Amino acid sequence: MLVLLIATAAAPVHAANPPKASLEWDLRLRHEAVDDAGFARRADASTARLRAGLRLAPAPGWTLLLEGEGVAGTGRYNSGANGRTAFPTVLDPTSAELNQAWVAWAHGRGGVTVGRQRIALDNQRWVGNVGWRQNEQTFDAVELRWQPTTALAVRYDWLDKVHRVASDRALAPLARARDLDTHLLNVAWTHGAQQWVGYAYLHDDREVASASTATYGLRWTGSAMREGHGFGWTAEAARQQDHARNPARFDHAYWLLEPSWTQHGITARAGWEHLGGDGTTAVQTPLATLHAFNGWDDQFGTTPAKGLDDRYLGLGGKTGRGRLAGKLAWAVAWHDYRADVGSLRYGREWNASLAVPLPGGLAGLVKVADYRADGFARDNTKVWLQVEWHGARTLSP
Repeated sequence: MLVLLIATAAAPVHAANPPKASLEWDLRLRHEAVDDAGFARRADASTARLRAGLRLAPAPGWTLLLEGEGVAGTGRYNSGANGRTAFPTVLDPTSAELNQAWVAWAHGRGGVTVGRQRIALDNQRWVGNVGWRQNEQTFDAVELRWQPTTALAVRYDWLDKVHRVASDRALAPLARARDLDTHLLNVAWTHGAQQWVGYAYLHDDREVASASTATYGLRWTGSAMREGHGFGWTAEAARQQDHARNPARFDHAYWLLEPSWTQHGITARAGWEHLGGDGTTAVQTPLATLHAFNGWDDQFGTTPAKGLDDRYLGLGGKTGRGRLAGKLAWAVAWHDYRADVGSLRYGREWNASLAVPLPGGLAGLVKVADYRADGFARDNTKVWLQVEWHGARTLSP
């Protein structure tokens, strides 16, 4: 925060360029129902999240953002902060926090952002903002960007602290914010419809030594589309090793293969994601947007020690008639989960969602996740009903 104030004070303001300001907001109302076979009672959580920020452009090249976030909830559920452990968990605790506070400078082909900020790298498998939860994950960090050519982009982030979705009110201290000394290097080269990304993520958790890892990987994405039809692909491979003060010694493989085909506005995907394990340790992704991977039921936020193989199929597209033609976004997916070592089958899961535009600029969402346990955890079903409204308004100078 001290760095933010110093950088803000240093930002030049010229009379010929009066400051520009805008107000940004995001209001989200959600009901989440959880039927977990391990509990006698179902969880029902009705929550509201308001995120509001003031963005300033005091001089050419300079931008500042100050953003707060508040979450309120009611119902019968364990939020991680209310002590209601007789109910399944819905990790949306009542809270009020400073979500973002940063100053950025950009010039030519480079830039820097200092302060509390949202960070999302590539598909957010390793580092993301966990946008699905009401309380967003943000980082106290320094971000450096350099783009020497239109095809090449280099990004470096140093993370000093992570503010996690459980909020500072979480009853478990380690579920709150954590001190870090994490270095992230991401280099992307784009050529036409293809992109290659190489990365090195050196994650040092200063509070949980066993969570510190070094991950090195390569990611390739692309598409061969013609008139809206054709192939797409994602291929990624990485190695994760112990790092910093981690007392364990390991070297695990990660890979993702996901070919896709698009025809008549419908995209079909077949994927295989592998997080290696040896029965004692496994590939972990503690800074990721976990809800986007391995099913929406969130059974695998922590990878089991025997690792995880997630083999999945998915379909998605847009439909609708009349005024809603092409505006109803739908998706369905099926997952089969297995251990990396041994012959253990963890379980299977179905996901489905429908996003609907509503009057007044609102967006509606219905979403379902159904997990059937085989050898891991318990049967579980989740249903979400959600309405969201977000926007921005320029303020007069």
